[in-house]
Amino acid sequence: MKTSRFSFELPDELIAQEPAADREAARLLVLDRATGRIEHSAVRDLAEWIEPGTLVVLNDTRVRKARLIGESASGRRVELLLLERMPDGTWKAIAGGLSRRGLGEPLRFAEDVAAALVGAEGEERRVRFDPPVDEVYLERRGHVPLPPYIRRADTGADAERYQTVFARRTGSAAAPTAGLHFTGRLLEELGRRGVRTAYVTLHVGLGTFLPIRTKDIEGHVMHEEAYSIGQTVKAEVEGAKAEGRKVLAVGTTVVRTLESAWDGAGLREGEGRTRLYITPGYEFRVVDRLFTNFHTPGSSLLVLVSAFAGLERVLEAYRRAVEQRYRFFSYGDAMLIT
Repeated sequence: MKTSRFSFELPDELIAQEPAADREAARLLVLDRATGRIEHSAVRDLAEWIEPGTLVVLNDTRVRKARLIGESASGRRVELLLLERMPDGTWKAIAGGLSRRGLGEPLRFAEDVAAALVGAEGEERRVRFDPPVDEVYLERRGHVPLPPYIRRADTGADAERYQTVFARRTGSAAAPTAGLHFTGRLLEELGRRGVRTAYVTLHVGLGTFLPIRTKDIEGHVMHEEAYSIGQTVKAEVEGAKAEGRKVLAVGTTVVRTLESAWDGAGLREGEGRTRLYITPGYEFRVVDRLFTNFHTPGSSLLVLVSAFAGLERVLEAYRRAVEQRYRFFSYGDAMLIT
């Protein structure tokens, strides 16, 4: 399929630059994927749209302050987005202001930390720091990795709002943004109404946020991301499937984790890595419902949502969202696909 089919018109002013006043204040578009019916609600009323017994699965990854700003030996401004720390102490990263020709060129960051690019593969660069950079340093000197369509510098408020309230396992270079809408109150309300919750971990990297740059979606190659399935979520998912209860994924990262770990008989427990690329025609084996944000045109995320609900239904929902002045992308409003 042509990548251009996964596109829509979006006025710049609908790209949310700030989060909603509070997490539950976001609007909620509800799409029935069987009939195409669209209704308008609010995230704070989410519990009213979910059947008792449904299992809601969330991603508990924690976003690190993964953006580092420094300079090259020649004084050029450079920026690194750190993706993953490797066993040898180097980091996978995206480098701004440097090309492959920058391999070996000394870089300088805050607190007299030196760095050099020691490898390159596709979009990724391999970086070595001296002294080594750890999470404590990043918390002190790094910046919140806001996406480029948020056209402002990060602030202290972003350190709290670009993080889910249930985040606990550090490792992401971007937020699992569907989860940003949830609060402790909303989770308690779901529980009171007989909705169960469980957590997986997928550390968000290039596999999630790298745009499709090929003419056809089939030409896109997903980057690998690490995930983890615990004993509790394994039991909850398998119980829901055995009993015919619905599984609702909060975000595309949860969809890819659950679908990657399902082996036909159950969910594989433990650590894993996935390159799963879900396109139209994919047969979903675990996920029955999807709570998600509005995604950028031509992204693998929009392709996944279209595979779940149908391209034409999704594009119509997006058209209606634009018409109704919904706020889009990471800090924007949400949709529930039933």
